[in-house]
Amino acid sequence: MRVLFASLASVGHTYPLIPLAVAARAAGHEVRFAAGENVHEPLAANGLLPFRPADAFYEIYAEDLAPELARWRPDLVVHGWGVPGAATAAAGAGIAGAWHGFGRMFPAGIGLELPDDVVPGLPHLDICPPSLQDRAFLAATDRIELRPVPYAEPGPRSWAGPLVYLTLGTAFGTPELLRTAITALAGLGVPVVVATGRVSPSDLGPLPDTVSAYPWVAQADLLPHATLAVHHGGSGTMMSALAAGVPQLLLPQGADQFANAEALHTAGVGARLLPQDASADAIADHAAKLLSDPAYRDSARGVAEEIARMPSPDEVARRLPELF
Repeated sequence: MRVLFASLASVGHTYPLIPLAVAARAAGHEVRFAAGENVHEPLAANGLLPFRPADAFYEIYAEDLAPELARWRPDLVVHGWGVPGAATAAAGAGIAGAWHGFGRMFPAGIGLELPDDVVPGLPHLDICPPSLQDRAFLAATDRIELRPVPYAEPGPRSWAGPLVYLTLGTAFGTPELLRTAITALAGLGVPVVVATGRVSPSDLGPLPDTVSAYPWVAQADLLPHATLAVHHGGSGTMMSALAAGVPQLLLPQGADQFANAEALHTAGVGARLLPQDASADAIADHAAKLLSDPAYRDSARGVAEEIARMPSPDEVARRLPELF
């Protein structure tokens, strides 16, 4: 079976697709990956034959992908939620398509088109555990459950817990909020590891002895050692922490982060502070409660067990011919 994967050229949109793409290749399918060059290095490292369709850099439009579909004629196009143009191109070419999620179904108004408004009726490879997925999406959508497997490029460091992990991602982080959170977390008596993302570690100034900051860390390696994740509510970090059974304190800044934060708060897996409430004292108080109250850890572990029961990428990859 020939399977073409397509995603936006960003870590947050590409990494969730890599486990299934790797599993599909291992299952004997021919696999290629359409994305902008910014994410070609990790794709190539996994043998996924990345290419940039036409003039695509970040987004992929239908006209970018159509010539490749005509040339290669895949049997299936797996397109991330962020590339509706790939779904349109596959439908126009009469090729089977499937949406691939990056977390909870995102709300309208965050700058992405809702998938079923573009090409309705297609199945969704859904990596969000049902207990946290949007209820309307669960009720009305053809879902193929797929276990979220955190992927990260191998990191140069090894980790030992317990530790608190702090990140604000690559799109919304600011030095001011990171410094506020560091001030709050440094007094907890637990080592704090900060992934600064778009912020340079040098912009944070002198750090307390218990805090270490890096531009990037391999979350998949670090999170199993964490007792708490404090972050922006991005889907990738949220799903990775859920899979590791780690309670979370979310400081949402934009996009789908507010909806993610509300869902985790409602499920008892963590807490959230809106921007106007995210003072150092408030962050410290919420973090201390998350660390000391076993109910949060129990809830987080319950979701991790739910995730572990979801079909693995290997299982889904073997079933692709019968599914499509």
